[in-house]
Amino acid sequence: MAENKENRETKGKNRVALIEATLESIADIGFARTSVSEIIARANLSRGMIHLHFNGKDNLVVEAAKYASASYYDSLDQLLASAGPSPQERLDAIVRSDLSEEVLNRKSVSIWYAFRGEARERAAIAAYSDTRDARLRDLAYTAFLEMASEVNLPDPEAVARDATHGILAFLEGMWTDYLLHPESFSRKSALRIIFRFLSALFPRYFNLNGSIV
Repeated sequence: MAENKENRETKGKNRVALIEATLESIADIGFARTSVSEIIARANLSRGMIHLHFNGKDNLVVEAAKYASASYYDSLDQLLASAGPSPQERLDAIVRSDLSEEVLNRKSVSIWYAFRGEARERAAIAAYSDTRDARLRDLAYTAFLEMASEVNLPDPEAVARDATHGILAFLEGMWTDYLLHPESFSRKSALRIIFRFLSALFPRYFNLNGSIV
């Protein structure tokens, strides 16, 4: 029994090592140059491990995309868990998580855009690299709908849909800006710009200095 447990733990560690090596390679040298040889060298494992755990490189890449997406939501969930229950507090958590150093950094941006480049040809990768990811979209939409309904805006569903598309477009734009200009990118400015958008839509809930009301 102890041996079986040890074997399972070793297999789990090897699996994660291959996934993390894949992500590190994609971040460092790009998707096209991330070969099986590169992955196993970084993971310090044998070539057969990829087939054993993933039945080939293609499945490993998909699992790496899934792993990266899960890491994004782990960070978001931590902020949401400490945020208050109000819709503006939940949206604040979404924005601050997305622009945090833990989430928005050179490695994660390189990985995300590499996966986006492959998404058109690989539906399995697209499922984990879409800006209109169902969970993120639903989190934002639900919060916006609550606020639009509370202030009795006409057609609150339409307002919530537009606000959701707007906030996701702003966040993706900030990631693109970081990708192209990492040295001059300002998280403080990014937060101010997004909260300006939010305060224009919902002044009862947000203000320009990046605070919720």
